Amino acid sequence: MSTDDERRDEPAVPRTRAELRAAREAEAAAASRASNGEGGAEPSPRSSSEDGRAEPSPRSLSEDGGADRDETPLATGPRAVSPVARSTGDERPMRSTFVPPDAESTTTLAAHTSTDYAPPAPEKPKAEKKPKPAKAPKPAKQPKQPKPEKAAKAPAPEKSATSSDRRFLLALGAVMGILVLVGAGLGVVSLTQGPRITEVQVNPTEAIEASGSRVILTANQSLAAIDESQVTVEPAVPFTLDAAGRGIGIRFTVPLDDDTEYTVKVADAVGAGGGPSATLSTSFSTPASNIFLLRRDADGDDQIFRTDLTGEKAQPVFAADRINDFRATSSQLVVSVEEDEGSKLLVMDRDGQNPREIELPGVGYVGAIQVSDRGGLVGYSYSDKELSDTEGRASVLVTQSLSGDDEPVVTEVGDKEANIFVWQFVPDSAAVLFIDFDGALSLVDRTTDAGVQSLGLATTIQGISRGTYTAIVERLDGSVVELNLTDGSEVPLEASTPDYGSAITITPFPGGTLRHVVSRDENGLPIGQAVIRVDEEGAATPLVEVDSTDSILQACASPSGQYAAVVIAPDLADNPYDQMLLPLPENLETHLLDLRTGDEIVALTGFDASWCQTAPQF
Repeated sequence: MSTDDERRDEPAVPRTRAELRAAREAEAAAASRASNGEGGAEPSPRSSSEDGRAEPSPRSLSEDGGADRDETPLATGPRAVSPVARSTGDERPMRSTFVPPDAESTTTLAAHTSTDYAPPAPEKPKAEKKPKPAKAPKPAKQPKQPKPEKAAKAPAPEKSATSSDRRFLLALGAVMGILVLVGAGLGVVSLTQGPRITEVQVNPTEAIEASGSRVILTANQSLAAIDESQVTVEPAVPFTLDAAGRGIGIRFTVPLDDDTEYTVKVADAVGAGGGPSATLSTSFSTPASNIFLLRRDADGDDQIFRTDLTGEKAQPVFAADRINDFRATSSQLVVSVEEDEGSKLLVMDRDGQNPREIELPGVGYVGAIQVSDRGGLVGYSYSDKELSDTEGRASVLVTQSLSGDDEPVVTEVGDKEANIFVWQFVPDSAAVLFIDFDGALSLVDRTTDAGVQSLGLATTIQGISRGTYTAIVERLDGSVVELNLTDGSEVPLEASTPDYGSAITITPFPGGTLRHVVSRDENGLPIGQAVIRVDEEGAATPLVEVDSTDSILQACASPSGQYAAVVIAPDLADNPYDQMLLPLPENLETHLLDLRTGDEIVALTGFDASWCQTAPQF
């Protein structure tokens, strides 16, 4: 076996402090013995024991009793390995504890054999070959130390933390200062400018459909008491005021005009804690109006269509074989369809979608449909299909919820179902004004248990003003009065100037009345008809006039009184009636007019304008 160790030297691994200390102590001991003339003891090779382990044996020295230090040191043979490697045959060097021996001192190797391992006995060199000197092991590499410049640049934790805290405190102080300045500035502005509006709530579409819509202003601070005299609305419209805290509620008692910009101002508004006053102002615009009309077709389905006031955007929304009547709310349509078995009452969206049937009191016929948008009710006159002198109900007044979640309620007077001659919903309420077959005028409110209120005798109900609870009724003696429904008081209806005589129908609207009058010759025969607009002061202006060949069937105003719809049956002699429950001439026209100027806007085919409370009667 060659004594040369042909394997590459393993790189030295860093030594622990204990190893370095042991090495220094061993070197010191060796130096001490050398100074005393003692030779270095060589580790003795091991011999095999009975259990197969290598046992240490004495090492032989040279004849002169010491190793010649000028000659090549003894070969160490195989590198020392760990006990585990020896038992398993793994000859890998033990990297964790091995320290390379000094080539000039054998005491260093002895020191290591006394701690971590015992090297095996070296083999004798062959006689024919002179052993090569063993390669001196490379000196152990010292662990890298941090570069001086890097060590110098290492941040000082305490100094960094202090600097960071200082910067944070400075930033926090700056932010707090800015907030204080902004708050102080806003406070100064508030004190110098007075209250301001922060929010406005209004529904312009609803405002043109029904009375009772609101504009709610919210201020940036609680306000001192607001009086109605401080509030102005342009264009002028009647309103009521409800103000408390930061809110100012302005309720319009009549519907608003379409396609109009409204400005609401509250003058001299002052904060509850005092300070300067300010004028609170807001503006909003209402949309253009639409109208629903019914067109009957003898050769096809009847249709309800919706159109703008030019007639150029007419669109059918519902069709059926025989549509008798319909009414419209701000969100729904109520349609009466005539069938062989009787009437069917449908409720649907304004675009004709999602129709559903409402339960009737029985199998029979429905007429005179009306709706209470504010009360969420539908009312109608009902008669049983099977009717005789002793059995069945005739012309009873029925009211029920538009939602269809309640039972039909038949109106009673004196615990008896009343037969109704004419009736109307009181606008913006759930109250009903009616005249029974005995001529008794009565009022009943579905939202209370007050019962039926008697209001005397009358022959007809002309109409009920929006927002005032004032009805125009004709008494038995032929006089026409304005009846206050809240307290029962009444005053005669003033004649117009000029006086066009007695009116067939009188339809109130915000700002006046529409009166349908008939002109007669000296023999009392009709020679013409007209619709007269009469304002609140009694001044009369003709709107529509027809001769004896035509007939005016109905006149009603838009919710705000901005427009009028007049239904005319042209060429009455050649215009036959249809065969519906509500019989009407087959050819009908609806003329739309501007009530402020008297100009006609358009004439449309159809009738039963959704602006009217009831269907036309002939």
